[in-house]
Amino acid sequence: MTDAILQQPKLKLPPKWQQFYALMKPRVIQLIVFCALIGMVLAVPQLPTPEQAVLMLLACLGIWLVAGAAAAFNCVVESSIDAKMNRTSWRPTAKGELSNKQTLTFSAVLCSVGSALLYLTVNPLTMWLTFATFVGYAVVYTVILKPLTPQNIVIGGASGAMPPVLGWAAMTGTVGHEAAILFLIIFLWTPPHFWALALYRVEDYRKSGLPMLPVTHGSEFTRLQILLYTLVLGAACMLPFMVGMSSWIYALTALFLSIGFTAYAIALMRNYSDELARKTFKFSLIHLAVLFAALLVDHYVLKAPPL
Repeated sequence: MTDAILQQPKLKLPPKWQQFYALMKPRVIQLIVFCALIGMVLAVPQLPTPEQAVLMLLACLGIWLVAGAAAAFNCVVESSIDAKMNRTSWRPTAKGELSNKQTLTFSAVLCSVGSALLYLTVNPLTMWLTFATFVGYAVVYTVILKPLTPQNIVIGGASGAMPPVLGWAAMTGTVGHEAAILFLIIFLWTPPHFWALALYRVEDYRKSGLPMLPVTHGSEFTRLQILLYTLVLGAACMLPFMVGMSSWIYALTALFLSIGFTAYAIALMRNYSDELARKTFKFSLIHLAVLFAALLVDHYVLKAPPL
């Protein structure tokens, strides 16, 4: 028996580069960079020139690096919490495959390189805003707010709403009202998005000790908050059309997406199930991605020169 156990092959760990890459939460970072890119595109009236396209590429790379640094730092702070949750127990820091020293060094390198890239090739404003977003997410949200208050997602959502502002600043060197509207949309989208996830992962959060809203206030109260936020979000999603940033293409898309999100919220209120909460969470991802894609399409149709 002992010989048989000794002869069993050891579990092969992923290559180191894959472990470090996983720390960056690539799927989340993709959405962040996409929203930043939308901010860049909307800040340019016409099709970008080759020089502007290069600037966009450099800005996206810098934002991607700093956002990845924040995600890696988050994995260090929450390694013990991640180990208790099924959703996050696979992370290299939670499994002990990467040490805190390795991860912090990786985070520091990413943040330094990304910040230097933004400062030297884009503009100082974008660098400082991006670094402030890093501090807001990695320190203010992860270290202070998340374990302290069930409103962590609401307050900490400000960091997650920054990408289009960063994109706008990268191309203009300023932050205009258009960027503020994009910020507001993501800020209002974040609570119902995360609370839908927290509803069907409530036991995970309960075991972790984090004061997420479904744990502290129960399912019914959380579902009411989701509904209220989707209604306010629906109004905010119409602001780009109301201020002349977009035309009917975006307006119709935003209207249908808002109706869909609110319909899911109403369904959650009437007859809750984990499966429905999971579908609501997935729809929220589609909502934001399609909404910003519609802004992009609308921008070029609206700005296209007449034939």
